[in-house]
Amino acid sequence: MTAFTVALVLVVAAAGLLRWRRPAWYWLAFGVTLAALRVLVRYRSVMDACGLTVPPARWRLALARATNRPIPEPRPPRIRRLRPTRTGLILRLKLRPGQDVFDIAAASDRLRHSFSMFGVTSREVRSGVVEVRMTGYDVLKRVQMPAETEALPMRVPVALREDGSVHYRDYRAMPHALTLGATESGKSVYQRNLVAGLAPLDVALVGIDCKQGVELFPLARRFSALADSPDTAAELLDALVARMADVYRLIRTQQRITVDVPDAEIAADIWDLPDELRPTPVVVLVDEVAELALYATKEEEKRRDRIITALVRLAQLGRAAGIYLEICGQRFGSELGKGITMLRAQLTGRTAHRLNDETSANMAFGDIAPDAVLAAIQIPAELRGLAIAGDASGGWHRIRAPHTSLRQAVNLCNRYADRTPDLPELAPFRPTTGTATELVPSAKAAPATA
Repeated sequence: MTAFTVALVLVVAAAGLLRWRRPAWYWLAFGVTLAALRVLVRYRSVMDACGLTVPPARWRLALARATNRPIPEPRPPRIRRLRPTRTGLILRLKLRPGQDVFDIAAASDRLRHSFSMFGVTSREVRSGVVEVRMTGYDVLKRVQMPAETEALPMRVPVALREDGSVHYRDYRAMPHALTLGATESGKSVYQRNLVAGLAPLDVALVGIDCKQGVELFPLARRFSALADSPDTAAELLDALVARMADVYRLIRTQQRITVDVPDAEIAADIWDLPDELRPTPVVVLVDEVAELALYATKEEEKRRDRIITALVRLAQLGRAAGIYLEICGQRFGSELGKGITMLRAQLTGRTAHRLNDETSANMAFGDIAPDAVLAAIQIPAELRGLAIAGDASGGWHRIRAPHTSLRQAVNLCNRYADRTPDLPELAPFRPTTGTATELVPSAKAAPATA
């Protein structure tokens, strides 16, 4: 008995230590089993307390009265599947007649308390079926990306969501995006993760960094073109607009609109072209977009209008030509001048790190998810890297990118430098780099993102 007591105390002490120091290990070792049992045992009573049950069917009531049996209890949604994950549990429910997915969403906070979980989110899988994702610990405190992610063309994992799933940047689903964040909010780390995810792909990277290139020029070996001043940026954007026109002419000649060609094979963008004819897709990363919109003289105003016009054209027409925009900045508001709101309307993906003013948050989410505005301006300063991500569908969620140092990003860009395509129209803007250097071992990543 003494030995059993000592062993039990050691197990409890180890579980407590793991829960404090290594919550992910605790979850895999102890938490997932305890949580699954807790959900299964409390399920019916919790659903009843949260108002997520429906009265029994009339025929059941009639049958109970006819046979003099007890009246059936209210029925909760039926559990179709309970699946543990490395961060929590996934509960798939079949709703009863009369129930709605918004009922589950409205009760998420009560479910979180009742099941003793860290977070609960829900989404509709199909009509009448809801997937409830429950996280067992704060997955955004120490971001650990899964070892394996779904690999699809032009789709890269960049961050982790608060429900434990991976946040992807899918350029074919959302061609253009806006990323905002104040100084020291983690925006640069998010951008490095984006470049690191794109580096192994067959894609051309084009950068515009008006801070004299301090953010993007260390990654120059993987970039097909770079600009470090507004004057160079204006010329580079004009070259991209000209490339876009050339790609459209190529698509037009290869559309194959004949009677014997099925509709699905008629070319309407570069992804409908044969592999041997398909132009290389281009991702344009603009750092500090406000620097491109500011001016002090008449000449600078003309250059500014030229830049914003080119960006709007690329945002409106670039998707089919395989040109995708990543607009980043600390500040984004209508005071940047004409054309800014028109540009914002074409940027489907929105990501906002900690912001200093409500106006920028409104520019990011005011037109797609007004309830995300308050969440964006309430991000604590000490949680660097935490961000709000949304899209035109109106949904939004909290994400956090894993910490990637500049040295790690440089090593990845150097490793995949041979994948950098040489685009003739962008040749004048190709950054000059020295001979290939050996990869420098990266310092150990910090536990929290920056």
